Amino acid sequence: MQWSDEAVILGARSHGETSVILETLTRQHGRHLGIVRGGRSRRLAASLQPGNLAQITWRARLDSQLGTFQVEAGELRAAEMFGSPAALYGFATLASHLRLLAEREPHPELYEAVRIIGEHLREPEIAAPLLLRFELALLAELGFGLDLSACVVTGKNENLAFVSPKSGRAVSLESGKQYADKLLALPAFLVDEQARALPNVVDIEAGFRLTGYFLSRHVHEPRGLALPEARERFISIVRAIN
Repeated sequence: MQWSDEAVILGARSHGETSVILETLTRQHGRHLGIVRGGRSRRLAASLQPGNLAQITWRARLDSQLGTFQVEAGELRAAEMFGSPAALYGFATLASHLRLLAEREPHPELYEAVRIIGEHLREPEIAAPLLLRFELALLAELGFGLDLSACVVTGKNENLAFVSPKSGRAVSLESGKQYADKLLALPAFLVDEQARALPNVVDIEAGFRLTGYFLSRHVHEPRGLALPEARERFISIVRAIN
């Protein structure tokens, strides 16, 4: 068994005296693990850091085996993240989210999103709205997508301002204002494709409350997990710079 693919490195852990088990997100083969022989050597260690891009070749005798990776270094983004708490916490949040996915199931759109977000992690005002859209896409990939296309009450798509915590569907300002304390705020930038300006911190925090509610309810709590601590630290950084 053998295939080659491009990948984002999510993490690595020691295996034996000289090797590592590398965790990657690949474009066509999903989240995939493999052994890198000699991965703890000084020659390879720098290229196996979380956040780096690589071209990998996986080999195994049987498809069910862990297998081995041969890694050809690509863009070494990890070096750029050092010294930037926003980048480190942002990528740690992405990696935690991606570990919610089943292994070896392809998610090419999420892969592309991770590559794009990785280009902006040192710019939290840009990375934050991208990460929010990633969380919405992750919910959809896991089978818990929100319906933000039209008001659940009127069927119209104007003035959408809330989301029902029960149904995960949008609610217009007119229909929901009397129940605002029971609904989740829906930032306009998440539904207005024409919006060009970067969202302000109030909208960013509202967006993270929205996605965090549904991630906790549908994904983390049923698995006995909490939202990643890195996520809250990233949000705190975004809050501080605005």
